[in-house]
Amino acid sequence: MSPTPKSLRDRAEDAKQKIQKILDVSCAGHDEEVIKAIEQTIIDALLEERERCAAIAYDHVCVEDRDRAHKVADEIKRIRNALAANLGSLR
Repeated sequence: MSPTPKSLRDRAEDAKQKIQKILDVSCAGHDEEVIKAIEQTIIDALLEERERCAAIAYDHVCVEDRDRAHKVADEIKRIRNALAANLGSLR
């Protein structure tokens, strides 16, 4: 049986615990703020990486396929904006 996939929240909580262990500190009273900061950092990194991958794909496409690549990049940007808006509304 495959393990249950972790949510961004779960990953942020794991990262907080690892950071606390490495630094030998407690975030007592600030756990939620630290988790939200880590979660936002993960989201930002994923969105930036998606943009970078789309840009690289666009730069390496044959001239005939650039229009299609441009449409894909636009769709990725649209989805990214929707994802950011949806995640922002969860806060």
